[in-house]
Amino acid sequence: MKPLSRMAENFPESAVCAMGRLCEDAGGNDLALDFSDFDGPLELEEAAVHAVRDKRCWSPIGFGEPGLREAVAAKAFRYNGIAGDPETDVTVTGGVGEAITATLRAICNPGDEIIVFEPFREHYAYLSFLSEVTPRYVTLYKPDRHFNPKELAEVFNDRTKAIIINTPHNPTGKVFSKTELETIAALCNKWNVYAIADEIYEHILYDDAEHVSIGSLPGMEDRTITVNSIEKTYSVEGWGVGWAIADKRITDRIRKVLQLLSMGAPTPLQHAAVTALNFENSYYKNLKHRYTQARSFIHALLSECGFSFPLPAGAFHILADISEVAALLGTDNDVEFSKKLFAETGVATAPGSSFYSRKESGVDQVRFCYGKKPETLDAVAESFRDFFCVHQEA
Repeated sequence: MKPLSRMAENFPESAVCAMGRLCEDAGGNDLALDFSDFDGPLELEEAAVHAVRDKRCWSPIGFGEPGLREAVAAKAFRYNGIAGDPETDVTVTGGVGEAITATLRAICNPGDEIIVFEPFREHYAYLSFLSEVTPRYVTLYKPDRHFNPKELAEVFNDRTKAIIINTPHNPTGKVFSKTELETIAALCNKWNVYAIADEIYEHILYDDAEHVSIGSLPGMEDRTITVNSIEKTYSVEGWGVGWAIADKRITDRIRKVLQLLSMGAPTPLQHAAVTALNFENSYYKNLKHRYTQARSFIHALLSECGFSFPLPAGAFHILADISEVAALLGTDNDVEFSKKLFAETGVATAPGSSFYSRKESGVDQVRFCYGKKPETLDAVAESFRDFFCVHQEA
């Protein structure tokens, strides 16, 4: 037999997905995978059903239904301060992953470099691998996950094609400030570099945190590709409706790439997504309240059990230090810790090394995804208290 793809052979395996599969197979409470387990808005479900019953199921326009592109452009202008023509600047995709894949293929050539803040959303490393670009990593330092402007400036060079900014940030919960984004924007303009802004958690914010889109800053209008999806804000995991907003010359290339990746996001769900993007502000206030309660709950629980971590300012993840509790499970390795913790409690967590280019940087951490319904969090609390309290007293 002829050899198969060397790229596929060397493709890294996701430890996070492995923990998710373990949890699904054995039955448990999944705080490893990045999804919410509660139902999305009823109005959104009804809009999808109506679209199906109204026979709005034909193969979609490859770059998105006109009504959805118009809704995306309107909301981006209203909330993000980004002006985009729905005809020329908005492309509907099958989620954020596809949007980033199409973007990298549209703007990069093999051998180009992209800058990624570390720790990072796990799939950035995989998408870099697929796109044959070289990632250059810049550290987000504890406890507040700031970056060193000098270190950032040093990685920019003539080979740099793009920088990925994820705010609010997974897995740390950092929200990039306007000052930080202005520092990044100045470097992008100096080196003629594109910015890929992953803003999928843009409405999940706490306390006084504010979301700023780098694409709204002076000089970044034509060099930013803003990607997003309905899945996190509207709690419809698996719908696979996302988009990319970019200048026409970039959008033309994204659309050409996209037609080879898929025939577009599911048509009925595109029509339903319009309903979500037109929700009143009360929806987002209720969303913030729900996640604030979940954050308070998981903060109290993990602190009680001996984990240490900074309080996230956005998204719904905690990247916690396991140094004080690892001995209870007889390991100081994040992967083994996650496996043993699941065996003892039935709670799945994401190994911290999954979010670092150098695995040793994350061996003392695990990520908890707390975007869950109260019943799930209550079950986690019961399991954790049964295990940690008993062992800590001993």
